[in-house]
Amino acid sequence: MSVAVSRPSSSISHSFDRHLPNYDDDPLTAALAPPPDETAEQRELREAAEAEARRVSDEIDEQLRNERMALKKKKAPVKVLLLGQSESGKSTTLKNFQMQYARTTWLAERSSWRAVIQLNLLRSINNIIDHLSHALSTVPPSPTNTTTLPNSSGSGSSPPSPHANHQTFSHARPSTSTIATTTSTGQRSPPTRNVDLPGITVTAGIEEVHHAGSDSAGAITPPRTSPPTSPLLLGPLQWTDAHRTLKLRLAPLKGVQQDLEARLGSAAEEPTTSTSEPHDALPMPPPPLSSVPVTASAAAAAASAGASRRPQEFYVRSRDGWKSALEKLKPWAPSSSGDSAEETLEKRARRKEEEVSGVLAGCGEAMKALWEDGVVREMLRRKKITLENGPGFFLNDIERITKRDYEPSDDDVIRARLRTVGVQEYSFSIEQGRTAGHEWLMYDVGGTRSSRAIWYPYFDDMDAIIFLAPISCFDERLAEDRRVNRLEDTYMLWKTLCGLKLLSKTQIILFLNKCDLLERKLQAGVRVRDYVPSYGDRENTVETVKKYFQSHFKEIAKQNSPEQRRFYVHLTTVVDTRATAATLRTVEEGILRDSLRRADLL
Repeated sequence: MSVAVSRPSSSISHSFDRHLPNYDDDPLTAALAPPPDETAEQRELREAAEAEARRVSDEIDEQLRNERMALKKKKAPVKVLLLGQSESGKSTTLKNFQMQYARTTWLAERSSWRAVIQLNLLRSINNIIDHLSHALSTVPPSPTNTTTLPNSSGSGSSPPSPHANHQTFSHARPSTSTIATTTSTGQRSPPTRNVDLPGITVTAGIEEVHHAGSDSAGAITPPRTSPPTSPLLLGPLQWTDAHRTLKLRLAPLKGVQQDLEARLGSAAEEPTTSTSEPHDALPMPPPPLSSVPVTASAAAAAASAGASRRPQEFYVRSRDGWKSALEKLKPWAPSSSGDSAEETLEKRARRKEEEVSGVLAGCGEAMKALWEDGVVREMLRRKKITLENGPGFFLNDIERITKRDYEPSDDDVIRARLRTVGVQEYSFSIEQGRTAGHEWLMYDVGGTRSSRAIWYPYFDDMDAIIFLAPISCFDERLAEDRRVNRLEDTYMLWKTLCGLKLLSKTQIILFLNKCDLLERKLQAGVRVRDYVPSYGDRENTVETVKKYFQSHFKEIAKQNSPEQRRFYVHLTTVVDTRATAATLRTVEEGILRDSLRRADLL
């Protein structure tokens, strides 16, 4: 039996072939194929070009591979967040970090701080002049009461005094040691050098310390005792025509201050006090703790203080902090009086700086006489204005800063005050030491109660948080809300940070700051137990007070942390650069070690 095998029809075969791809019609293949009429010479050139193209492509691939490997090997930057209430020392701590670990950049920027330091000095002087003007406006001029004043060199443009016939200008400026006062009974009081007068308690003017320039009390409770009688303390202040002349001679400093503020760029003045309850950005409001009393009279006085009690503070809006602000010391535009077209911007900027320095040099002696005047100092004491305890205080350095060739020192820059609003980010690489080459990112955020809402976005990506708690402020009140004790506010911030689950794995380092001011207050006789009843009958000594505050912060952390964490604490005075340098070395090693451990590199 035979089986017939039929072959597929030709029509089916042709149909199948039509569905197969035709490689001869592929455009890419056609483009890469050599020309059909290519000669041997052309083929040699083509192959050489293709080889060169492959070589370049291989180099690019190799470069990309190397970059990927470098990124893998590169250490992630160490991120540190600085937190604390306003004027707790955050910016000063940051400047210490830069001075210690980014010295090259620090030296390049240091001279730019001269304008800021000059502005700090001018703000203090003009603040005194404002209070002096108010005091003189209530006292009629006395043509027979004269005092010798200095005649500063180069001050020919000083405004004339309406009582010039009664003034003589010489180098025998009025010293605080030569000023005597007359009591209401007509008796002369002994000369005085400063506010530490015989018969006046040493706590005068210190027990209620607050921001420079305030004439409102800084303590929660009112004075506990009446100071002993003193002619200068109880009698009217003895203003003379010399004080009026001082005010007139220093009048140009108002314009110089405004010029410096304008040169710092986009700036404004912001009230530092609020009569209404400010928004508290953190989860818990700050009601008074039992450890910090608030009397009814103190609360009423604080509520009636008003925003006018404290001067408005100059600040700059800058994402890059003071670096951007210092860069805004721009030269002035040509004036209509005719700057030549060839004059460079750099020359105009230098000329403006020389003008400011010239005015300060011409007014230096008068500024010093104003600050050292015993009646002026007593006026400040009565108004409870403690400029020396505020930021940006340079009144004891007038003679040095008003020199034409003045250049800022490291300590000057550390003490300088330039308030910036918003979050400031600073990046620098460690230049020396065992951690040289590591990149650090530090964030300085606003500490006022209205600024704390911006803290949260930075909590989930930080290697460490440095929290600054000024322990000298146990007798002061918040600038934003005079009903709240500053130490109480710090306790609340610390309690909130320790209790956040988001920060349970983040290293939190506590700086108990401003130990120098704490020591000064205790030596002046201020008793902690009068403001912190829980302090009890402990000794009112610096070491005992430090130990008490340290244990209290530790207990807050222990009770509120979601899980057990180590307690890192340092007693600091961040304006003391030498002592702070040793602290920062310890902090730097600890932060870096913890950062590496979290990255599983240890």
